[in-house]
Amino acid sequence: MKIRVVLPAHLQALARCADEVVVAVDEPPTVAALLDALEATHPVLQGTIRDHVTGKRRDFVRFFACEEDLSHEPHESPLPRAVVTGAEPFLIDVLHVLPGQHVRVGLIDGPRGTGIVTALDAGRVGLRCAFEADVPDRPRVDLLLAVPRPKVMRRLWAQLAAVGVGRIILTNATRVERNYFDTHLLTEAAYRPLLIEGLQQARDTRLPLVSIHRRFRVLVEDDLDALAPGTLRLVAHPGAASRLRDSLERSDQRVLLAIGPEGGWNEFELALLRAHGFTPFELGPRTLRTDTACVALVSLAHDLLSSR
Repeated sequence: MKIRVVLPAHLQALARCADEVVVAVDEPPTVAALLDALEATHPVLQGTIRDHVTGKRRDFVRFFACEEDLSHEPHESPLPRAVVTGAEPFLIDVLHVLPGQHVRVGLIDGPRGTGIVTALDAGRVGLRCAFEADVPDRPRVDLLLAVPRPKVMRRLWAQLAAVGVGRIILTNATRVERNYFDTHLLTEAAYRPLLIEGLQQARDTRLPLVSIHRRFRVLVEDDLDALAPGTLRLVAHPGAASRLRDSLERSDQRVLLAIGPEGGWNEFELALLRAHGFTPFELGPRTLRTDTACVALVSLAHDLLSSR
């Protein structure tokens, strides 16, 4: 099958080709198969997009398709259908830096700073860095979230890190499909790069702590006090008597927000949360998707806490 690939300017010049090329990809159409075909068609690109030995994507190379960043997807992942049919191209881009250029840097769970690019060599960048004296505080908002569909979870990792979540506690619930826990997106190798991407967007360094729990009752009754001690516990629930601001206006505690699956918590789950200190609050008259609710509520919580 024929796949359209859009290349950045310097790879166009290296391969002496147009900005968009068409390559014949073997079945099944995966990212790896596409890169194999591209390198076979333009051998001069070998080693520029992925490492010769490991086959891993170069650090400053990014993959996009259908307005989504596919850079952190496994190379064995199937290409989006729109790319396979030719409706959309597969885009390869490169983050450009030059020697002498100033860039923002940070150490994971450490300080932020600035760096000067001193060298570029075979996909590596040399930096001379100066760091701030203080480490940013961990965000005051934690999240207890019923595991959403894998496609939604993939979008959420970076978004949660960007809006500022100190801890992400993923849990089962009656309305969570059991196969959601089988996705590779719940492995640290998959979600850590996405969390770092969100931190880069927000210019933060505090990586959210992540724990995953298949048994909701055990989590709430046995584990939650150790995971989130001394927090103000709030659960989003339609029809609740109070709003988020009502609780946050009178507390200096860390905040733990509980957000259920798209079908909502059932009566047993809601009663168990209430029995363990969660106060229900209403999101408003509109029904929101899980990712929209998470971003909106965490952002609102930060705004209310900062305005006190």
